[in-house]
Amino acid sequence: MTIEPEAAPRPMDLALAEAEAAAARGEVPVGAVIAGPAGQIVARAGNRTLELKDPTAHAEMLAIREACRVLGTERLIGFDLYVTLEPCPMCAGAISFARIRRLYYGAADEKGGGVDHGPRIFEQPTCHHRPEVYGGIGETAAAALLRDFFAVRRS
Repeated sequence: MTIEPEAAPRPMDLALAEAEAAAARGEVPVGAVIAGPAGQIVARAGNRTLELKDPTAHAEMLAIREACRVLGTERLIGFDLYVTLEPCPMCAGAISFARIRRLYYGAADEKGGGVDHGPRIFEQPTCHHRPEVYGGIGETAAAALLRDFFAVRRS
């Protein structure tokens, strides 16, 4: 299945809304959504590391935790994750352990990414589950949110 990078599916639009809400809270603007096999939204979250005083409170981690809680399972087989920024190595590990079917992400993260940059978690021989990965989905909007957020902090 081919998806044009800028043809953001509905779940990515929701992830972008979560990222905007995170920015409004002063958090790094990253949002994530878990969608089921029929496209139903199971969980959504934005970064809350500052609010929760928790370095693991990344949008992906919070969405995975909520989806598992709602579904009453530790595995999200057949579910897809939409996130506005390439997941870090910690989140990539959680995505693998949760058995996410597909990962769709917006902006690449050359410094902190763990999927297509950095350690490339899914390519490691110790990785037991590799989701299908589609980068660049809604990239322009996701990158603009991050760029604007950090520009304000630098000025």
